[in-house]
Amino acid sequence: MTAEERVERFTKLYRESRARLLAYALRRTASSEDAADAVAETFGIAWRRFDEIPQKESSVLWLYATARRVIANQTRRTQHRSQLIQQIAATLSTQLSVQMDASEQDVLEAGIALARMTDEDRELLMLAAWEGLNSTQLAYVLGCSSTAARVRLHRARSRLNAEMKGLGAWVEQGDTPRQSLRRRSVPAPISEEA
Repeated sequence: MTAEERVERFTKLYRESRARLLAYALRRTASSEDAADAVAETFGIAWRRFDEIPQKESSVLWLYATARRVIANQTRRTQHRSQLIQQIAATLSTQLSVQMDASEQDVLEAGIALARMTDEDRELLMLAAWEGLNSTQLAYVLGCSSTAARVRLHRARSRLNAEMKGLGAWVEQGDTPRQSLRRRSVPAPISEEA
């Protein structure tokens, strides 16, 4: 068989069986992306092992059998990955609760609270605390007045304070967010004055 004949026969097989194979995969996978991946991998195998594919209607059956094995392998990989993630999560959870000292726990809680903030609040807090920008510099970056920057920063800090309280991170009643952040080894925000 010449290369041209091989390409022609494969193209014909692909056109005739693609829809049936995709329907088969869609009924057996968790998502359309998984089904598309299974079909693509099946046709990749078919191309590599083209000489083994029988003629006529048996060729579609060969593709079904191949797709069945591909989907089974996908399922095993997904289950293995899920089990591995669960094992890692359990191990980390145990190690964090056993080995983490108070300051590390505080930093973790601060990170969780920051992650729960909106992108705008998080960026504003990080610009002030970690980049050391004052309200005039924040105003320039945000494209607003320094008064507006101070107000936004104050509100963002208040929301961070509420998130931290929700996590139980504010242990001392009289703490301000700035004092608590300083105590938790997170760089403290710069003064609000311009």
